[in-house]
Amino acid sequence: MGQKEKLIQKLKSKPKDFTFDETETLLRYLDFVRFDKGKTSGSRVIFVSEEHGSIMLHKPHPQKEMKAYQVKQLLETLEQEGLI
Repeated sequence: MGQKEKLIQKLKSKPKDFTFDETETLLRYLDFVRFDKGKTSGSRVIFVSEEHGSIMLHKPHPQKEMKAYQVKQLLETLEQEGLI
């Protein structure tokens, strides 16, 4: 099993320790490109895919782990798009 499949399995288990780096890696595997929304965006980051639209997330800080609601929203979005 490759890293992509491992990240998908981990995301589906809705862990409390899913990091922003893991999210970014998974979205990269799914052909999303990261864009910071500009100098005034703060922690907002948008991931864009030509086929599947965009996903906007807040980069967590100071911790590295995503909040539970973010993991749930990400999972729901990727399932709705048929990506996982």
